[in-house]
Order: sequence, then structure tokens, then C-alpha cells
Amino acid sequence: MAESLNKEKARRAASRPDRPGEQCRAEPGAFRPVVDRNRCEAKGDCVEVCPYRVFEVARITSADFEALSLRGKLKSLVHGRKTAMTPDAARCQACGLCVVACPEKAIQLVPARGAG
Repeated sequence: MAESLNKEKARRAASRPDRPGEQCRAEPGAFRPVVDRNRCEAKGDCVEVCPYRVFEVARITSADFEALSLRGKLKSLVHGRKTAMTPDAARCQACGLCVVACPEKAIQLVPARGAG
């Protein structure tokens, strides 16, 4: 899903004082976004605000679906078994826009293994 950057949503996210991360100054791949699939409702705000095109919304794999809690499975089914995916996590520069834009608070930024 190739969606373009929603500049207004990105501006609102950038102005949030609780935005975590390195303000887009981290080396690519030093951090990675982690999506809590039990919370994610595939609304795509992360896709719309990420300037590095780290995210896409896609159908959850059967293995990931089976690992969800009962509530997570129900939410996933309601949302067409879609979730936010991070196929290009190595591009992440830890701006934290995705974290504050996500209405479900389903995204965290974590240091990548071996970084630092």
C-alpha cells in the first residue's frame, strides 16, 4: 500500500510534547518501531505520518493471528484481519511520529539489537 505522507497529520504529531524518539536524528536502523498487534486496528495513521515509509497496512499472517489474545483476534477480525506492518523498519530514524499518531497507542520505538 503506497500512501503518501499526510503533512497535516505529521505536523500535529510533531507538535506533541510526548513524542518519543530522536526527533528524526537517529541513524537509520538504530531504532525500530514495534507494533502491538493486539491493539492495532489498521487505521493507517502510522503509514500517513512516517516520512521514511517504514509502515504498510496488510493482512496479518495466520501465525501472528493465532498468537493474538482473544480480544486481539476479535479486533483483528472486525478490521479485516489487517494490521500495521514494518517491512522497512531499517529505514526508521526514530522521529516518533508513528507513536503519537497511532490512535490505539499500539506502537513503541525500541533500540534495535546491536545498536549503540
